[in-house]
Amino acid sequence: MQRTVREYESADLPSVLSSWESASKVAHPFLTEAFLDQERYNIPNVYLPNAETWVLEQDGDVVGFIALIGNEVGAIFVDAAFHGTGAGRALMDKAVELRGDVELEVFKANPVGRAFYDRYGFVLLTESIHEETGNAILRLRYKATKSD
Repeated sequence: MQRTVREYESADLPSVLSSWESASKVAHPFLTEAFLDQERYNIPNVYLPNAETWVLEQDGDVVGFIALIGNEVGAIFVDAAFHGTGAGRALMDKAVELRGDVELEVFKANPVGRAFYDRYGFVLLTESIHEETGNAILRLRYKATKSD
């Protein structure tokens, strides 16, 4: 298995959207189709142009991505077929390598993401309500150690 984390290129967009869609179906079944349609538009038109994005390529195929805005992980999504394979860890390791301490928000009702962040070592900072959906969100922080 050949696995590489590299900078996002515009040609990666179909794979990035596919990874997002696959992961969202598993992690966010509580989100409305209208919200997901808006996010599908926002990813290429709003989020990606304003973020530093890295993709995970496995055996020549992009299977996930992470988008950074400063020390904020704006998004991390891995195709559901690759959950539990270390793909998410490889992407988060890249973020920590680049930024050190990182923060992010995760829906409280997302057990997949929450379990991943717990295993990685994130800690809870605050809980609030996501304005667009009315769902509870958790703000988490990962504090890098010197060996990271």
